[in-house]
Amino acid sequence: MERLLKNKALSGWLMVSPLAAILMFFLVLPIVMIVIVSFWRATEFSIIPDFDLENYQYLFGSAVTYKVFFNTFKYAAITWALTLGIGFTVAYFLAFHIRSQTWQIALFLLCTIPFWTSNIIRMISWIPFLGRNGIANSALISWGVIDEPLEWLLFSDFAVILAFVHLYTLFMVVPIFNTMMRIDKSLVEAARDAGASGAQILWNVIIPLTKPGIMIGTIFVVTLVMGDFITVRFMSGSQSANVGRLISNDIALLAYPSASATAVVLLATVLIVIATLLRFVDIRKEL
Repeated sequence: MERLLKNKALSGWLMVSPLAAILMFFLVLPIVMIVIVSFWRATEFSIIPDFDLENYQYLFGSAVTYKVFFNTFKYAAITWALTLGIGFTVAYFLAFHIRSQTWQIALFLLCTIPFWTSNIIRMISWIPFLGRNGIANSALISWGVIDEPLEWLLFSDFAVILAFVHLYTLFMVVPIFNTMMRIDKSLVEAARDAGASGAQILWNVIIPLTKPGIMIGTIFVVTLVMGDFITVRFMSGSQSANVGRLISNDIALLAYPSASATAVVLLATVLIVIATLLRFVDIRKEL
């Protein structure tokens, strides 16, 4: 019996070892290298392998760092709130108002159509729409809503958040819809038979049972927004910055130790956010 258990344990390790080796080589090793390089020193002409806290001291001693991190959290929080509202509404409509499974699948696939094109193309497509002489301003002027073009539609925080919502809403729709489809419809019927209103059913039945999907969507959206830099660059007209943009600038200047230090701090921040979210809901049953 003991030998059989040992053989099962050995076979389990053998089965998981290829995936573990891939994760070790492509995930853990690069992160370890980034952490190591973050302690190196960089001069104007060379990078010196050394253990030095200079990069972190400069990072935490600069007011620009705190402003950039504040911008990053601002973009993440506003995008999360908007994508949650839109994603929950779309998922609720598909799960509880569309009775036919065929139509549910068809409408769900319709939501994925934007993903048939590149993120860059979908993001840049907003520029001619929001520009000073773009479609939005032209339409508002022709309708008599405004007398002159709105300057804040493009190259502003509004444009950045609009692009983020457009790019990442589906990452909120999918897990919420998946969770809602697992809800036993008899629970909703029982609550309705007990005299609960639609709002009470939503707040006391559907939302609590949808929390795992909401948390998974939140993790997707928050991590993607906090790591995105190209959207901020294009949609703000290089007038705003987030942590990803800070790292990109350091890499462009060949300041790899500084970029690594910023990346380590960003990674730690994202992990803290995810750990905090996981304390509220156990999403393992959803996975």
